Amino acid sequence: MLQNRVNPHGDIIKTSARGAWIGNRGQLHGNTKTILRPFKLKAWITCLLQFKGRHREVMSPGLWTELFFLDEATAFAAGHRPCFECRRDDANKFKTAWLKGNPEYGFDKKTAISKIDEIIHQQRIDKDGDKVTFEADIQSLPDGTFIQIDNEPYLVAGNQFYHWTPAGYEKPGLPIKAEQVTVLTPRSTVNAFSAGYLPQMAL
Repeated sequence: MLQNRVNPHGDIIKTSARGAWIGNRGQLHGNTKTILRPFKLKAWITCLLQFKGRHREVMSPGLWTELFFLDEATAFAAGHRPCFECRRDDANKFKTAWLKGNPEYGFDKKTAISKIDEIIHQQRIDKDGDKVTFEADIQSLPDGTFIQIDNEPYLVAGNQFYHWTPAGYEKPGLPIKAEQVTVLTPRSTVNAFSAGYLPQMAL
């Protein structure tokens, strides 16, 4: 069993559960297929499992490390965003929503995605390698956002929140009540959700 699944905290974990998306942070593994670093690139992307018939051996020597996610909401919580090669439509939709939801940066549609990656990177991991979070009223959060309760990740969706596990969400969900919560999904990504981007959720 390889260490190549990502949880909403952005940690790379071992699990036998399969993922619905594949992700890339650069080459993270060594010759023994063990994880040596949490990331190499600031562009953390989420890709389709299949694209143009390409086939890869997972964790091949010298190539980028394949990471897997339960769903797109999990990938966003970890700090990833859609790939512009295999998911161009989704990537453009996300960029448009991100720009609309985060006008304070003064970016426009001509702004390179690398500039947005810089912002997301600052909001997902700090200089010590720890997950960056922020506090918010749970009722203000859009569907697809992840929060943390007692150090456990929960997905906000349809006026409920659902406990995340590697194999899927525990059901039924719990009703949302007014309270301050710790948010795992990067702040600017949450703003993009509020501006119209709805991530895929495995509910």
